[in-house]
Amino acid sequence: MNERTQRPLLFLDVDGPLLPFGDGPQREPSSSADDSHLMRLDPRVGPRLAALPCELVWATTWEEEANTDIAPRLGLPPLPVVTWPETSDGHQREDEWFGLHWKTRTLVAWADGRPFAWIDDELTDADRDWVSTHHLAPALLHHIVPCRGLTNEDLAVLDQWLRAT
Repeated sequence: MNERTQRPLLFLDVDGPLLPFGDGPQREPSSSADDSHLMRLDPRVGPRLAALPCELVWATTWEEEANTDIAPRLGLPPLPVVTWPETSDGHQREDEWFGLHWKTRTLVAWADGRPFAWIDDELTDADRDWVSTHHLAPALLHHIVPCRGLTNEDLAVLDQWLRAT
């Protein structure tokens, strides 16, 4: 294996973590009718993410659009993209019963035994418990407050965890 495949993954959700919503204290409404929601992206976050010792991966319903609409605004290159299975997945009912996020199983499968961190605004302890049971490598599931988005404190937690992994 080369060094790139040895690096931990960082799964990035867009809505909430990178594209905050709600009435957060630092969120100003945009005057632009076009792309007004994209004005909430903080271009300073891109270089901070790129500097982390990991491989960045889009884990968002934006899928490939994250590379065309989000990455350039953050100064990031095109990133690998997780493709989500059809909603008729046989585990869907079981996941709902146990309170799992619909992304959890797919991300563990995508990581394929590699250490990973995942930032999302919908993570719960049920996801953390499931991952700790079904993924043998280290994993950090880090909840982001959606009205604030990814903060300096969140980036510091990620950096520390990734460097220790």
